[in-house]
Amino acid sequence: MEIKTALTYDDVLLVPQKSELKSRKETDVSTQLSKNIRLNTPLLPANMDTVTESQMAIVMAYLGSIGIIHRFCDIDYQVREVKKVKRKQNVVIDEPFTISPQSTLKELREKIIEHNCQSFLVSSDGQNLEGIITSRDIDFVKDENTKVSEMMTTKEKLITAPVGIDIEKAKKILSDNKVEKLPIVDGAFRIKGLITATDIIRNYNNGHASKDAKGRLLVGAAVGAGDDYMERVKALVEAEVDVLVVDIAHGHSVNAIQAIKKIKEAYPSVDVIGGNVATAQGAEDLIKAGADAIKVGIGPGSICTTRITTGFGVPQLTAILNIAPVCHKYKIPLIADGGIKQPGDMVKALAAGADSVMMGGQFSGTEETPGPVLSYKGQQYKISRGMASLTAALSRPNAKEKMDQVTPEGVEARVPFRGPAKNVINLYIGGLRSGMSYANARNIQELQKNATFVRITNAGLTESHSHDNQVL
Repeated sequence: MEIKTALTYDDVLLVPQKSELKSRKETDVSTQLSKNIRLNTPLLPANMDTVTESQMAIVMAYLGSIGIIHRFCDIDYQVREVKKVKRKQNVVIDEPFTISPQSTLKELREKIIEHNCQSFLVSSDGQNLEGIITSRDIDFVKDENTKVSEMMTTKEKLITAPVGIDIEKAKKILSDNKVEKLPIVDGAFRIKGLITATDIIRNYNNGHASKDAKGRLLVGAAVGAGDDYMERVKALVEAEVDVLVVDIAHGHSVNAIQAIKKIKEAYPSVDVIGGNVATAQGAEDLIKAGADAIKVGIGPGSICTTRITTGFGVPQLTAILNIAPVCHKYKIPLIADGGIKQPGDMVKALAAGADSVMMGGQFSGTEETPGPVLSYKGQQYKISRGMASLTAALSRPNAKEKMDQVTPEGVEARVPFRGPAKNVINLYIGGLRSGMSYANARNIQELQKNATFVRITNAGLTESHSHDNQVL
């Protein structure tokens, strides 16, 4: 048996090239996430239950990236998280929230909390517009039994717009009438949508954000290949998710291949990311099944123990180098998932052939991750865990009945509280832009074309880090 050498990020460095770039600001870091989705930021958080839910996904979309809502929850919960992202920013809200005129102030307050929404169109049947009520209408109302019909602005006083109104005209109507909500109605005064001043401002101020054709933030969601996965897929597609990730630890499997085929047959217009794989053949099989992007990485994550538990895996840099030619052949983007410890690792991953990079460990502990901030010995922390860890396995349905089948391939960890996720993005994208200037690369394609790697020794690795001093 021939035993080949495989390398990861710490085993290599990139060789500096003569650069014609006068500033790293000349670099373009935009990339393809999948066949039909382009991002301004080639870095996204892992679809782990301690990393990505709606709060993280919203921030990532505003920063030009995308969040993939994890699948380790019931279908309804995941759908709600997707909808929170899709409703955060809309040029036109197609299905605005409504409330009955017979509802009480108490019921209205409950809906405000439930939907995190401060205004509702009023309709008895959810179709015909009868009025609008906002948080300002209830500021001085004390009686919890007061009906919405007694507090709302009636339809006779409403400023509305016709179906298909131009956004510039809508802005003028909002400005001229000094209103913040503009219901869209047809000739019979049926509700057809809603435009808000806040959403127009958000859309204008966030030109860098990842948005769909309607101006809404992009969001993805992970699914498995278990018994109910098509039910989950159906619900997520109906919630207008932008991309699906078939999330399986060993993506080069019959289950993953069949799941991708079935999803693409049922929903050909929805991009599907397949993974995770670590070989060229694995990538090719998923691409032939219909995958619109390939996620690469078996065991490189900071809290993953797959390699030491099973003995299987491929060091991440070699995995990317082996798979990139296949992805380029079929024009399918490659996502390097895991193993990133420093901004330079991200540069190496992209230079080796990845189109984007996914990180869990570096986003763990940020403000937008799920879960509370914990204090321990005067320091603040959050909890992170691998999705094949013991606690993750025990949190799933029927866990007690399957205890004898659980073999953990991940750990739980206490990670330092890191503040806003924006700080992580700024650090890594700053490192990427600097790295591209060393490669004389104005975009990621040029980075890959110009990249030359050299293998280094442990002494070279030591030399690469700060050494022989006491760091302040």
